[in-house]
Amino acid sequence: MPRSQRNDNFIDKTFTIMADIILKVLPIDQKSKEAFVYYRDGMSAQAEGEYAEALDNYYEALKLEEDPGDRSQILYNIGLIHASNGELDKAIEYYQQTLDYNPQHSSALNNIAVIYHHQGQKTKEDGNPEEAEALYDKAAEYWKQAIRISPNNYLEAQNWLKTTGRSEIDVFF
Repeated sequence: MPRSQRNDNFIDKTFTIMADIILKVLPIDQKSKEAFVYYRDGMSAQAEGEYAEALDNYYEALKLEEDPGDRSQILYNIGLIHASNGELDKAIEYYQQTLDYNPQHSSALNNIAVIYHHQGQKTKEDGNPEEAEALYDKAAEYWKQAIRISPNNYLEAQNWLKTTGRSEIDVFF
C-alpha cells in the first residue's frame, strides 16, 4: 500500500490530499507527477524515522525528476538521512551533489561545515592537532560560503569563525 494511503495523523492526511489535488490540476507531465509522489512519500517516511523506506522513495524520485532545483532537494534529503545514520562521508557526497545542482543551497554548505568541524573535534581528541586544524579550515570555508548566501543565519558559525581567527571582514556583509 502506498505511504500516502497509510498516513495516520490528520496533518499528513491533509497534506497528502492537498498535494494530490495540486498534482491533478498542475500542467506538468506524468513523469514529474510521479517523481513528486515518490518525493512526498520519501518526506513522510523520513519524518517518521523510516529511513530505508525514505531512501527507496528518494532514489525512485531521482530516476524520474529532471528539474535541477527539485533534484537538489532530493539529494539534500538523502544527505540528511546519511548524516542521521552516522554515514558522514556519504552525507558529504550527497550534499556536494546538492551543490552541483544548486550552488546557493546554504543548508548543504552548513551541513558539510558541521561534519568537517565534528571530524576536526574528534581528530583533535585523538591527538592529531595538525589534521584537526585542516578539517577546521575546511569547515570554515564552507561556513563562509553559507554565511555569504544567508548572512542572518549560522550565528554560532559566525562566532566560531571570529573567535578562531578564520573570519574575513567582508564575509558577514
